[in-house]
Amino acid sequence: MTEETLVPPDVPHVLIVDDDADIRAGLVEVFHRAGFKASAAPDAAAMDKALEADGADLVVLDLMMPGEDGLSAARRLATRGWPPVIMLSALGDDADRIVGLEVGADDYLSKPCNPRELVARARAVLRRAKDTETKRGASEAARFAGFRFDFARRELVDPDGVLVSLSTGEFRLLRAFMERPQRVLSRDQLLDLAFSNDTEVFDRAVDVQVSRLRKKLERPETGELIRTVRGEGYLFTIKPTPA
Repeated sequence: MTEETLVPPDVPHVLIVDDDADIRAGLVEVFHRAGFKASAAPDAAAMDKALEADGADLVVLDLMMPGEDGLSAARRLATRGWPPVIMLSALGDDADRIVGLEVGADDYLSKPCNPRELVARARAVLRRAKDTETKRGASEAARFAGFRFDFARRELVDPDGVLVSLSTGEFRLLRAFMERPQRVLSRDQLLDLAFSNDTEVFDRAVDVQVSRLRKKLERPETGELIRTVRGEGYLFTIKPTPA
């Protein structure tokens, strides 16, 4: 069962998923005071039921839960493309943060977190999601160097008509590059556009994701599609055209 209070229907709805009842209640109160609609679920199964019944604009998801863990649940939500996810974890290891982002989380915070920071992160994630939907509405698909990239379906098809498998991180990076072609994007910009920009550890996540994406785009006939600009960042060399 979800926990919620009545608020105006046009405000963002945040779903808190955590097996600790005190944390759920506390975070629901934090978001209510910040002007959000907030509800809660104790595990991934209850999360699915809550999303099916009421939907949500954002999920704040605990990493360590009984049954299906937060990484698995975040990966499932990412394949659906919505809603965005902020992952919370008592584990502060850099590798856990990177894995959380790679499976589809939009942001990652270590417990215990500052409630004001969590709310600020939530607003930022929701703002990015809204901006992305606005841009996507203008062009659902685009072509570049023989590839076809479908924003709505989250699909990349190569020049031979073969579907290219993309992780959530690779998808977000490619989308960021295609929306800002032939411009140098710094790591900080890419973190803000595709992940989060709160800590230096995520610089490595960007480099790893760019390297993997670059390999999937490599073709003898296309040349270098993602260029490293030393000391500045990365550049997507081709301007896409509407599909």
